[in-house]
Amino acid sequence: MMSFTAAVADQRFVLEHVVKIDELATTDRFAAASPDVIDAVLEGVGQFAAGEWAPLNREGDTVGAKWSPDGVHMPASFIKAYKDYVEGGWGTIGVPEEFGGQGLPFAIQTAVLDTLGSANMGFALCPTLTVGAIEALAHHGSPEQQALYLPHLATGAWTGTMNLTEPQAGSDVGALRATAKPLGPDKFGGGKWSIKGTKIYISFGDHDMADNIVHLVLARTPDAPAGTRGISLFLVPKFRLKDDGTPGDSNDVRVVSIEHKMGLHASPTCVLSFGDHDDCVGELIGAEHAGMRAMFTMMNNARLNVGLQGVQIAEGATQKAVGYALERVQSARAGSPNKESVRIVDHPDVRRMLLRMKAQTQAARALVYYAAGQVDRAGLGDAAAKNRLEVVTPLAKAHGTDIGNEVASLGIQVHGGMGYVEETGAAQYFRDARITPIYEGTNGIQAADLVGRKLSLDNGGAFAALVADMRAEAEHPALIALIDAIDAIAHRLATADADDKLAASYPFLTMTSVAVCGWLMEREGRHATGDEEFAIVKRAAVRFYLDQIVPEALGLKAAATASADVLYAIPAEAFAA
Repeated sequence: MMSFTAAVADQRFVLEHVVKIDELATTDRFAAASPDVIDAVLEGVGQFAAGEWAPLNREGDTVGAKWSPDGVHMPASFIKAYKDYVEGGWGTIGVPEEFGGQGLPFAIQTAVLDTLGSANMGFALCPTLTVGAIEALAHHGSPEQQALYLPHLATGAWTGTMNLTEPQAGSDVGALRATAKPLGPDKFGGGKWSIKGTKIYISFGDHDMADNIVHLVLARTPDAPAGTRGISLFLVPKFRLKDDGTPGDSNDVRVVSIEHKMGLHASPTCVLSFGDHDDCVGELIGAEHAGMRAMFTMMNNARLNVGLQGVQIAEGATQKAVGYALERVQSARAGSPNKESVRIVDHPDVRRMLLRMKAQTQAARALVYYAAGQVDRAGLGDAAAKNRLEVVTPLAKAHGTDIGNEVASLGIQVHGGMGYVEETGAAQYFRDARITPIYEGTNGIQAADLVGRKLSLDNGGAFAALVADMRAEAEHPALIALIDAIDAIAHRLATADADDKLAASYPFLTMTSVAVCGWLMEREGRHATGDEEFAIVKRAAVRFYLDQIVPEALGLKAAATASADVLYAIPAEAFAA
């Protein structure tokens, strides 16, 4: 089997032609993002991931994280590999220099996480969540909080989590019940809060790889308004800090259990209990009752990084399938006068699956990296980029993860029966991928966000600008037809009632995502010149995507324009008939 190899050539190509990283490097903020620095980062993390993280992917699945009364324990090999990640400075890439980072663009950080997650997605979820915590504190934390916590989060010496979900609330954040009560001035110098409540589905909510874990926790203060308007955000470390800023006493945060999941076994998904002994202390982040604003900073970051997990899974599954197809010998090629068995890579249907996997993986990478580039431009004050980011975030999260699931499933198919047995490792990608359309806002929620908020952003101008940019470049007839279709559907949905709008939302999101992917892939194809292997594969992937995948999306028009009436044509109980 082929060993893992980072997709450095495609990453560099997408950064150049989709993100347009050279434009970012002309700014003072990102002047350090020179071609030689980018090459060093991509190649360095590729070697690190291949050497240290990829070999642990199977152990993460078969051994995984273990709960004990004193906390979650990771395999010893993970503890060493995480220490090497911290010492290598890989967590500092996109963190501003004033907080102890290297100040490189978010798009470069995205490429680093792409490589780490392609090698070992479950493991990479730990630094992925820390990135979101850094983002929230950098935007909403006080100077004192930033000084105390961000340098350690930047290196990864401390890790971060976000705590939204509660057993009774699910996706309805406004129904949460965790509480925060102010402590008197004689407690820890004043300004602190007593935190109490239970949170579920907290990825890497506990582990033994870092010196401290920084929980960002949504809770209600006394007499807070009902719903999301009454929610505040609190910083709650696993260990309180001593006067010198180092971890000290336990902060009454207990891991009750970890979930027994279908996949992603290397990532402990924790039930956390805060304040069992009324001794859990937190600090308010931002203003009281402004928790959702602060948390959305973290959530939007996380949504892009979950979309990136779709790319990671797709890349890993594709590499494993290609390796198997190049080695597995079975049957003669149909129509060949030579009746000797050939490698399965020579059979047309296997080639179809492999090329589809390649094309979809590259399309998802283009989409997510494009969104990352908009993060960087928005951070520079580009209002148009901020609007574009708002529009493409639900696309990147939902479609990126849909692609991850499709490609992982195809990877099992390429392996045939051997893909269905665990020993080959192909099934792990499928099991690991399945959570990604669910967490950080289900893909249905992303579709609802697209039609409910993003279509009307800037009085419809934000979506119209995306359509106009695609139209200005599109050349392939099927891509032009798809762009025309989503434009017409968008106008229809603008005046549709709520049921019709939501019934259409998912097929419309898929159509729009494929249009954006097709636009970006076509752009890549124009730059894929020459006869080297990478250019040949890129041109074939672009051709396949435009000729076969884009027309498939046009077939969703009927669903995206259908009335919701049929969905309510039977009583709810009749579904059980």
